[in-house]
Amino acid sequence: MSKNDSNSHSPQDAAQGDRGMKLATKFIHAGAEPDPGTGAIMTPIFQTSTYVQEAPGKNKGYEYARSQNPTRKALEDAYAIIENAKFGLAFGSGVAATDAVIKLLNPGDEVIAANDMYGGSYRLFTKVWERYGITFKYVDTTNPANVLAAVTASTKLVWLETPTNPLMNITDIAAIAAISKRPMPYYVLTILLHPLIYKTPLTWVQTSLCTRLPNI
Repeated sequence: MSKNDSNSHSPQDAAQGDRGMKLATKFIHAGAEPDPGTGAIMTPIFQTSTYVQEAPGKNKGYEYARSQNPTRKALEDAYAIIENAKFGLAFGSGVAATDAVIKLLNPGDEVIAANDMYGGSYRLFTKVWERYGITFKYVDTTNPANVLAAVTASTKLVWLETPTNPLMNITDIAAIAAISKRPMPYYVLTILLHPLIYKTPLTWVQTSLCTRLPNI
């Protein structure tokens, strides 16, 4: 999809103006730009399904609501800036985000996950994705040694949840992230019942990492 200059800015570009801001101010302003059509300070809720195109594929950065939406993009940019990420993606539910992440894998790949985790994720792993040749290993992630012992040449993803649901177990994110020095392309951290302000996982993990907040 092509975008013109006014719509092709990245979260990193927007973050340049956020340097020096206190965290509370950053939460308010991250990803927010005045609406060019009206001057509205807050991002409008765009409910349109289609957008004007000068020609097929030639537009102002948006062509169809399923693909892009200015309101959703503002949310994604805000999360990316707050988490010091390259980009953010918003989903309709945590399970939808989980499903999308697992689709990065191939048959034969292995996933290390917590043995105490959200039931929706566990059922998605065991009832759906195991049938497609992906192996899931469930360990007590509160002890990093358990994660390290489960790593094999086929391990492609470590799925963390902290605090866990339902037992509220706490995992040392930094200790698990130290394992990222090994050739493992993905780490996923699901954050439940805890403000993101207290966790900055991208600070520790050098490889790809996806964070998820619960629906509220």
